[in-house]
Amino acid sequence: MDIIVTPSGPTSWTLVDLLGRTIGVVELSAPDDYRIIPGERVADSMRSMKQGPFATLDAALSQIEVFTRSTCRLAPTGE
Repeated sequence: MDIIVTPSGPTSWTLVDLLGRTIGVVELSAPDDYRIIPGERVADSMRSMKQGPFATLDAALSQIEVFTRSTCRLAPTGE
């Protein structure tokens, strides 16, 4: 399963699967403090996953990839 990572604000990224279902959000709550917030529909399956803190966005996305056996891809920025 691929997960598309889209900026949703200056310090948050939305995680969506290829069917358009929201899987969760990654938020930067303080410097070097990225947190994964699973969406309601996947909260049970992702509950045992480490959800933070992570030093970087890449580290948080790597945790998701390892746990879900998925690939996280940044959405094109259109630039």
